[in-house]
Amino acid sequence: MKIVLGTVQFGLDYGIANNQGKVNTNIAKNILMHAQLAGIDTLDTASVYGDSEEQLGEIGVKDWRIITKLSNVPNLCDDISLWVRGQVFNSIQRLKVRSIAGLLLHDTSQLTGPHGQQIWSALKTLKNEGIIEKIGFSIYHPNELEILWEPYRPDIVQAPYNIFDRRLEQSGWLQIMSNSRVEIHIRSIFLQGLLLMDKESLPIKFNRWSYSFSLLEKWIKENDTTALQACLSLPLNDDRISRVIIGVDNVKQLKSILACNEVSSLVPPLSLSLDDIDLINPSRWSLL
Repeated sequence: MKIVLGTVQFGLDYGIANNQGKVNTNIAKNILMHAQLAGIDTLDTASVYGDSEEQLGEIGVKDWRIITKLSNVPNLCDDISLWVRGQVFNSIQRLKVRSIAGLLLHDTSQLTGPHGQQIWSALKTLKNEGIIEKIGFSIYHPNELEILWEPYRPDIVQAPYNIFDRRLEQSGWLQIMSNSRVEIHIRSIFLQGLLLMDKESLPIKFNRWSYSFSLLEKWIKENDTTALQACLSLPLNDDRISRVIIGVDNVKQLKSILACNEVSSLVPPLSLSLDDIDLINPSRWSLL
């Protein structure tokens, strides 16, 4: 199955549409049980997602493939290789697993900085030892790949991609990575839940994009579909995309997504996409 279960909600109060707060252990356990029964076999987490890794370790995730992320190397670090190894084994200890399916750098500036080669070398060593199966990085803009592609050829790249944000496709990098057999993991398909909200329910600070939300609502209505189906159909119908990360706050949300997993070939048009970074990059929302 293409779907990967994101677990940031297990460790943090996350998402603009989340009104339930951080997911507690019992709900998280229920979500994992239903996900596994549905055929989902991979979890996405990170050491910076609060206590997400600890929660997963307590629940028990030995039968899952785990993708986690490395936090930033401190500025004053005497032995980068030792630090990276220590962080990886700390994650393994918290998760209570023997190895990690994928380790990604959370911040690609770590590779373009003065210690980039040492950090990447440390990851490759852990991969050669079988502690990590695949290595890569998480990006926020396709332009990052222009610098990283040659010196740090990844096994996995995680990137944002949704109805409003089609930069990965428009830049050509979606096709380039697919041709090179890089695993492309897509996140933010719901734009933190913003794309699933009724226009009337949107926070006031998003009013400046009301026309774009109206166009999306019109397309959904004209094609007799739902916002959820529209969001899922875009990445699930694209053979170039390896995995699609979704996050849920409860089992009901997961069941709704799984019910839409077998989507039609109907895909939202490129004309609905925007290049306004203030909207498509959630880290900018606090500035609105």
